[in-house]
Amino acid sequence: MLKKYLPIVAATVLFGCAQPTERAQQYRDGEFNLILNKTAVVESDKPRDFTEFHRQAEQVVVNSPSMAALYQPLYEKLNEWVLQSGEPSELSQFGIQTAQLGGGDKQGNVLFTGYFSPVMELRHQPNETYKYPVYRKPNCEAECPTRAEIYSGALEGLGLELGYAANMIDPFLMEVQGSGFVHFEDDDTLEYFAYGGKNNKAYVSIGRVLIERGEVPREKMSMKAIKEWVLANDEATVRELLEQNPSYVFFSPRADAPVTGSAGIPLLPMASVAGDRSIFPMGTPILAEVPLLKPDGTWSGAHQLRLLIVLDTGGAVKQNHLDLYHGMGPRAGTEAGHYKHFGRVWKLGLEGTATQAPWALPPEKLQ
Repeated sequence: MLKKYLPIVAATVLFGCAQPTERAQQYRDGEFNLILNKTAVVESDKPRDFTEFHRQAEQVVVNSPSMAALYQPLYEKLNEWVLQSGEPSELSQFGIQTAQLGGGDKQGNVLFTGYFSPVMELRHQPNETYKYPVYRKPNCEAECPTRAEIYSGALEGLGLELGYAANMIDPFLMEVQGSGFVHFEDDDTLEYFAYGGKNNKAYVSIGRVLIERGEVPREKMSMKAIKEWVLANDEATVRELLEQNPSYVFFSPRADAPVTGSAGIPLLPMASVAGDRSIFPMGTPILAEVPLLKPDGTWSGAHQLRLLIVLDTGGAVKQNHLDLYHGMGPRAGTEAGHYKHFGRVWKLGLEGTATQAPWALPPEKLQ
């Protein structure tokens, strides 16, 4: 998944005795010195939901022989643990080893953001309303046009149009997600637009631009806030904002198909997550206390313990930052757009297999 995010503000350094919790931070484990910290026993009293793990693990085993060879024994032990116990403190009795992420604040608070698969309305042929083209990638490398040049017609007449949208922001937001579903309203067909490349220009966050311009307060920034700002402004103003990001993502149409991450595995909502590949090789299972939010996007005061599998990655997902897949459509988009909260996370491994010692990192990652 080529992402895609409104850049997320890194976990804030905490000063003095102040320990804010409005974004679901917890302070239960003392201070960590490493990214991954060997943990003898996992203590968690959060409500548990492991129902989707076996289905997501099955997708890995069925679709990737290489990942299956590495992770299937661990998945099977985790399923055995779920059926017989499900008690985090008993993981070691099943040969499952754990390493807790230190968090950006070194107190175990790992940032969770969210992403989703949008459904965009297009037409095959333009009309007065649907007039904004969505493109496949041209034959270019370093000399691809910028977003502003594309908006000004640099790709017109090359036969690269995949369809036409009714506004500029919907294709832009699908670019941010990296892929998504398209409903063609002129013939009622559904297609999946996979990532088809980019123009190799630097990515600039329009969320950050809106914050710096004083248009949206930093603490209110979300996908929803951007959409509201767009609706409140005219087309020229919106275009000027979007052009601040010279990067442009092209798409490649596919038949209606499951949503897949960069690992090539179909993703299940709230069962798969994007992570830093250097810490979480694709297919890595994690145990996570996932923050639960209210409809208005504020923290509910609760976490839920889930088993997730890392099956995606992206440029903005580094170290103590995970991006949780929320599913498809507007509701998933709203939920994912609110997600900028914290939870505790444990990387899992199986003793006596290639996944053992999950706390181990390459030397360059130990600092």
